Amino acid sequence: MTTGTVFVATCDLAAQVRGRAAPVSRLEQTLRGGVGWVPANLALNCFGDLAAGNVFGSVGDLRLMPDPATAIVLPAEEGTPGTRLYLADQTGLDGSPWPGCPRGFLRAALDDLRERAGLEIHASFEHEFMLEGGQQGDAPPFSFQRARGAEPFGTDLVTLLEDAGLEPETWLPEYGPGQFEITLRPAPGLAAADRAVLLREIVRDLARRRGHRATFAPIADPDSVGNGVHVHFSLRRAGGGGPVMYDADAPGRLSAVAAAFAAGVLEHAGAVVAVTAPSPSSSIRLTPHRWSSGGVFLAERNREALLRIAPTLAIGDADPAAQLHLEYRAADATANPWLVLGVLVRAGLAGLAAGEPARVWLESSSEADLAGEPPLPASLPEALAALEADDVARGWFPPELLHTFLTVKRTELDHVAGLPSHELCRKVADVY
Repeated sequence: MTTGTVFVATCDLAAQVRGRAAPVSRLEQTLRGGVGWVPANLALNCFGDLAAGNVFGSVGDLRLMPDPATAIVLPAEEGTPGTRLYLADQTGLDGSPWPGCPRGFLRAALDDLRERAGLEIHASFEHEFMLEGGQQGDAPPFSFQRARGAEPFGTDLVTLLEDAGLEPETWLPEYGPGQFEITLRPAPGLAAADRAVLLREIVRDLARRRGHRATFAPIADPDSVGNGVHVHFSLRRAGGGGPVMYDADAPGRLSAVAAAFAAGVLEHAGAVVAVTAPSPSSSIRLTPHRWSSGGVFLAERNREALLRIAPTLAIGDADPAAQLHLEYRAADATANPWLVLGVLVRAGLAGLAAGEPARVWLESSSEADLAGEPPLPASLPEALAALEADDVARGWFPPELLHTFLTVKRTELDHVAGLPSHELCRKVADVY
């Protein structure tokens, strides 16, 4: 690109990608000094309202400092110019980290995981979304007809993701009407979360250009299927070392390190879910028998679990130690990916410090066996209360970041207060 604009962006507490454009002719200066930003922008909720009572007011200045490693190009098409998109860190005017930056929150968590536990996390965010428009009609779920009916969107999406270096793995027609799923290959922690932010914008932009509308909303209709974001993650020794999740002789083949990490996520599940499923409609999806997450437990290959031990292949000479990983199932695209992975790392670190392994429910466990496991928070207010009541979890956040998150989420609740569930779900879906 020699003409046009570059867009420098952050992802905020409502998982909205916001920022500023600059001319391509000023790319060198933009990469060196960033673009201006305002602290109070962190207090914007998903409906575009500035949360009253935010701690920033009308004062202060920041810089959005683009990370060159995140750059993707959205190519020009007839009637639509191309652009280059960068994800950015929010910093002070001297380049120092700003405590309210969600990307900085994840970066700090990853640094602590490396320094305290000698570990690194690799992850992949698996996304479901609904595509409105196209020719898929009433084609059956998972069918070739459904996939072909969405063309050329599907092929164009895979091509864009490959060209952007996001390493798409599979593209499939899902269970719900107009529902699709896209998966990416695992990447180191910060890159994995960056990819999740970028993927959503690539999907939305392509859908608009193809005359469709894509929504990642947790659930657009309470009587239908929801859209999840399943976070697959594994732990490795820091500095390029090998995987540490596998123990052939342990329950679920889960190592002591992995079981303790999982125990921390389960112990702080209420607080974690407040961050990973943070919209007024999120809890409607997180109920039993929706194949989302029906309870706070760790289990082999059970899609109702909060944490699922994913299967490993035994084909050929596949190494189970390199494959074994956990899948966190209670996230959706109303959550900021940097915060999602950050709180999982923080909760896991708390589990490692405690040193007690989580109980593993085997694949043979029945629904009756699992009946005594605690439920997830039944609503966003309940999840926010769990976060506020968890002294350990509150300590994961800089005070201004936590206060603003709670304020933003409560203004979103106020915005939909009193609406019937169908209207509430639709209002959220219109945003995402």
